[in-house]
Amino acid sequence: MSRDITYGQAICEALAEEMERDKNVFLLGEDIGPYGGNFGVTKGLWQRFGEWRVKDTPVSESAIIGCALGAAMTGLRPVAELMFGDFIFVAMDQIANQVAKMRYMSGGQVKIPLVIRTTIGGGRSSAAQHSQSIQAYLMHTPGLKVVMPATPEDAKGLLKNSIRDDNPVIFLEHKMQYNRKGTVPKEEYTIPFGKAVLRKEGTDVTVVATSVCVFLALEAAEILSKEGIQLEIVDPRTIQPFDLETVVNSVMKTKHLVIADEGNETGGITAEIGMRIQLEAFDFLDAPIMRVAARDVPIPFSLPLERYVLPNAQRIIEAVKKIL
Repeated sequence: MSRDITYGQAICEALAEEMERDKNVFLLGEDIGPYGGNFGVTKGLWQRFGEWRVKDTPVSESAIIGCALGAAMTGLRPVAELMFGDFIFVAMDQIANQVAKMRYMSGGQVKIPLVIRTTIGGGRSSAAQHSQSIQAYLMHTPGLKVVMPATPEDAKGLLKNSIRDDNPVIFLEHKMQYNRKGTVPKEEYTIPFGKAVLRKEGTDVTVVATSVCVFLALEAAEILSKEGIQLEIVDPRTIQPFDLETVVNSVMKTKHLVIADEGNETGGITAEIGMRIQLEAFDFLDAPIMRVAARDVPIPFSLPLERYVLPNAQRIIEAVKKIL
């Protein structure tokens, strides 16, 4: 049985169910307690589970991650929330040099069952320090799993899988998705890492789209279908690990590839995915691979300028037409 709930509600459900299932799961972060989180995602959990399992922290991202790492190393399963992905850089020493490496450097003797939830993306006129999409930095760090759910169903299933994993997981939630509704099963389920999903079948161009760009690609597909152009849309769901096989199979069928992601174009994951496809499916490509990403400037506060900088359906349409 399924019902429609929002992306934010799906995440809250996943947290509550995992806390009920395993007493070692606890939450920590800024304003996640009585206030319910900056985006309302943890609303009601403090009242339900108490202050020992839903911990309000000082405004110190480094302290949050350091505490979560120590807890994970000693047998608990912390879920740490960083209010904005932009603030992850404050804790990057802890994340890149400690969280990502402790299991490897201990020869597997120490497990790190730690989930770091944070937000990415623009669209709210939040300006340059609260609108970044930082997935490329994280994908570049060995030892981290990086999850980018687009739909409420995926947000819940992937978060439950993240909490049960014995390795550190960075869980990236696009802040413009929290109120988006979608069908979510009531039954218990998880979604494994490294398994892409086909959001739409098509014959002419493969579009690999992450997070909110999935919906931009679907919008572009609807417009292009009126011109007889059929897009096939692949949502990788996790970028580390990445489901290369599904993308290669799609490209072998369509002979064309566009990659859409809200991170910056230079050094972004669009470049990494494009190179992997180039190596695996070059002989099947009938045109160069095109990328649609954020332009290489800080995200502007001005809404018209922000819209110009970020990916949109029209830019995907233009990329598709260029390679066709």
